[in-house]
Amino acid sequence: MLLDNHKSEIGNRRRGSPPDHSRGAFPPPPVPRPSSPRAFTLVELLVVITIIGILIALLLPAVQAAREAARRLQCQNNLKQLALAAIDHEQVHGFFPTAGWGPAWTGEPDRGFELKQPGGWVYNILPYLDQGPLRLMGSGEPDPQRRETLRYMIMTPLAMCNCPSRRPCQIFGYVPGGNARNITYPEFSARCDYAGNGGDIKYDLDGGYYADPISLTQADTTYNKWPSNRGRNGIFHCRSMTKMAEIKDGTSNTFLFGEKYVCPDWYFTGEDGGDNQSMYVGYDVDNVRWTAEVYPPLQDTPGFDRFEFFGSAHAGGLHMAFCDGSVDLVNYNIDAETFRYLGNREDGVILDAKKR
Repeated sequence: MLLDNHKSEIGNRRRGSPPDHSRGAFPPPPVPRPSSPRAFTLVELLVVITIIGILIALLLPAVQAAREAARRLQCQNNLKQLALAAIDHEQVHGFFPTAGWGPAWTGEPDRGFELKQPGGWVYNILPYLDQGPLRLMGSGEPDPQRRETLRYMIMTPLAMCNCPSRRPCQIFGYVPGGNARNITYPEFSARCDYAGNGGDIKYDLDGGYYADPISLTQADTTYNKWPSNRGRNGIFHCRSMTKMAEIKDGTSNTFLFGEKYVCPDWYFTGEDGGDNQSMYVGYDVDNVRWTAEVYPPLQDTPGFDRFEFFGSAHAGGLHMAFCDGSVDLVNYNIDAETFRYLGNREDGVILDAKKR
C-alpha cells in the first residue's frame, strides 16, 4: 500500500501536480533577493546639514572664547615680564629705567642708564629681558657706522612687547616725519603695545614735555631746554630716574606699565599718533601714557584716535602692571578718580582694592 502511494506521488510530480503537504513534503525555503540601498531624500539631507550648522554655530563662540582667554593670559604674562625687568633694573641701578629724551632719539649703547641716555624704558630694560646683546648693538662704533647699526637694532621685535589680541610680533612700516637724530632713517621698526605710567599730568608745571637736542655734543654742552619735570608724579617722564622710595603711595597702589590705546584702523600702518615710532625711542606718547580724568582707559575703537590714553584690544578691561610686579585686569568703567590716583605715586590716597 505504501509503495503504491509513493508511486502515485512521483507520478503527480512528473505531471506537474502540486505536492501533497499533508503527507510530509515541504517546499524549499525562499531565497532572499538582494535589495538596493535606500538613498537619502532631499529633506533628510537638508535636516542633517541644518543640524551640523547649528552645532558649529554653538561651538564656534566657545572656541573663540578659549582662544581669547589664552591671548589674555599671554598679554598678562608679557606685562609681568616687563614689570619684573624694570624692578630688576631698579635693584641694580637704584632707580626705574629712564624714559629718555624724546621721540627723535634712539637708545645709545655707550651712554649708560642715567641722564645721558636718550633711549626710553624699553631700550633700558633689555639686559633684564635676556636681551643684553641687543642693548649693546653699535657699542664702540664710530658715528656713521653706529647710526646704521642702530637702524637695524630698532627693526628687532620682541614677543613680550606685543599683545597677541591686537597684532603679531613683527616689524612695521616706519612712517616718515620728524627727526631721527642718531640713526639712519629706517624703513621699518618694531613697536610696543605697552606704555609706562606718566602720572596724572602730561606736561610739567612749567609746560615742559620732552627734549630734542640736535646732537649728542649739544646735549652734553649747550642744550638748555630740558624740561623741569616739576610736578611730575608718575614713574616715567623726560630723563626720569624714579626711585622705589619715591613711590609714597605704595608699590601695590601705583601703576608701572599698562596696555596702551591704539586705533584699530592703524594697527599696522603707523598712522596712529601714539604708535608711529620705534619702541626703542625716548620719552613720547608711543611709550608713556597718563591717568588724568580726561584720559580714561578705553577699548580700542575704530575711527577713534586717543594717543594719550591707556587702552586695550580686550573686551571688558585692560591689563595694568603695578610697581610691585603684580598685574591686574582693570575694568574700562573703573571710577575715573580711582584710575587717576593709581597713576599718581605720591597723592597720599589710600585706595580700597575692591574699587579697581
